Amino acid sequence: MSTPMLHVLQVRSLYKRILMLHRALPLDLKALGDQYVKDEFRRHKTVNPTEARRFMKEWESYASLLAQQAEERLSNPVANVHFGNSLPEQKLEDLTEEQLGQLHELMQEATKPNRQFNILDDTDQKK
Repeated sequence: MSTPMLHVLQVRSLYKRILMLHRALPLDLKALGDQYVKDEFRRHKTVNPTEARRFMKEWESYASLLAQQAEERLSNPVANVHFGNSLPEQKLEDLTEEQLGQLHELMQEATKPNRQFNILDDTDQKK
């Protein structure tokens, strides 16, 4: 299999894994996260190989962290599991102005008391 085809398969596999891991998130965060992932993967389709490697590394790290946090939630459903992680200052300094703007918008949306997504869990609808 050629290297470009292998890369495409790796990207698709990671993309699908992240969307599956998002199923462990609260419904409003799942919707927000799914849309963000879709936008980011679409936006990075044509980046250069160096940027593609960095992109994949960061999303693989995110997937690993999310898998660990999802496992915590499954093993102890009554615990208040915190999803995500704080960014180290060094990573923040490495971001472009555009990336900082996107990160700020994402943080604002994720921490809103009344998020734009009004999604009911199936169990809520049956009551």
